[in-house]
Amino acid sequence: MPRPKAAIAVLAALVLTGCTTDKPTAATEPAASAASTQDSGTGAQSKFFVQADFDAQLAMRSQTPEGPEDRPWEQAIAPKMIDTAQYKKDGPYHLCFSNAAIDNPWRQVGWKTMQAEVGLHEEIGKFTALDAEGKDDKQISDIAELQAKGCDALIVSPNTTATLTPAVTAACEKVPVIVFDRGVETDCPVTFIKPIGGYAFGADAAEFLTEKVPAGGKVLALRILPGVDVLETRWSAAKVVFDQSDLQVVGVEFTDGDAAKTKNIVSDYIQRHGKIDGVWMDAGATAVAAIEAFEDAGLPVPPINGEDQQDFLQKWKDAGLTAVAPTYPTYQWRTPIIAALRILGGEQVPETWNLPQPKVTGETLGDYLQPDMPPLHYALCGCEDLPGFPEAWGGKKS
Repeated sequence: MPRPKAAIAVLAALVLTGCTTDKPTAATEPAASAASTQDSGTGAQSKFFVQADFDAQLAMRSQTPEGPEDRPWEQAIAPKMIDTAQYKKDGPYHLCFSNAAIDNPWRQVGWKTMQAEVGLHEEIGKFTALDAEGKDDKQISDIAELQAKGCDALIVSPNTTATLTPAVTAACEKVPVIVFDRGVETDCPVTFIKPIGGYAFGADAAEFLTEKVPAGGKVLALRILPGVDVLETRWSAAKVVFDQSDLQVVGVEFTDGDAAKTKNIVSDYIQRHGKIDGVWMDAGATAVAAIEAFEDAGLPVPPINGEDQQDFLQKWKDAGLTAVAPTYPTYQWRTPIIAALRILGGEQVPETWNLPQPKVTGETLGDYLQPDMPPLHYALCGCEDLPGFPEAWGGKKS
């Protein structure tokens, strides 16, 4: 698959971030270079797997990001800075945003955060946003419409990758473009903003299980859908880790992101195997449902991963779970606004803006648990210092 500056990113699981289903446009490297040949129950490696990207993302996890310590949405990992003097102009500015959708809690939290960031900058005279409602054809039309509105900079969160590439490429000829959250197959955007990525997420969760599950233990892997790029990279990274371990993956099942289906699958595996020693998930929205299956069976909850949504974090604390929460931070929605203003100010920005992607551990759980926020609020929103918090995000003042 081509890997330009704005290669496929994302963020987050289909139920959480509305991931895409674009297929690779070229053959990728064989998975054998990263995984052993033992039969660990993980099946064939995904055709989305790219060894170089896997290696790069795992290396980034240990690199110290540059930027303000208290503002991770402004930080960058190993940035290659580029000059933007050609875009410098006087304000006030008209910023435009073509959004893939706001059709799930992750995107809703992000959208609220972006709007609050806009409100911090008096140099933004106008902010125009169009919601593509998860439709490629509408977003293509939206991007064309925005180009006719006199935008000084255009921010795009693509609905899908390959299909939106021509529209973004055309826009680059008329206005500086910032892409974030998901990528496109062109390097014409001035900057591409994303957390580290899916390989890091999947490896974080799988490595945790190899540490906490006894040798020979049975692991159930729960996925959402096949053929979704970021979910494929999450699973492909986990496969590499499991194949190099002594754990046995007894099932790899698709849940469609449905809580009831997730609970039924876990219950079936408990009945079939008598004991499940660990649960790996490519997204955490249904983690609580998986936990409840063990509770209903009168069994202890084994080591499990979720995400940084509050319902899982609360369950983790209340039940004293052995757990970890990889993240795809929602604070990334602040960064495109900051990037657009820097570009229009003629300041340097990273060519690929890799944001830090922390994980929630037992030691840091208390830092992220926010009992006064809604169950599906995402802890890494980076919104606590923004006007209107917590009420604008559905929370209550403590």
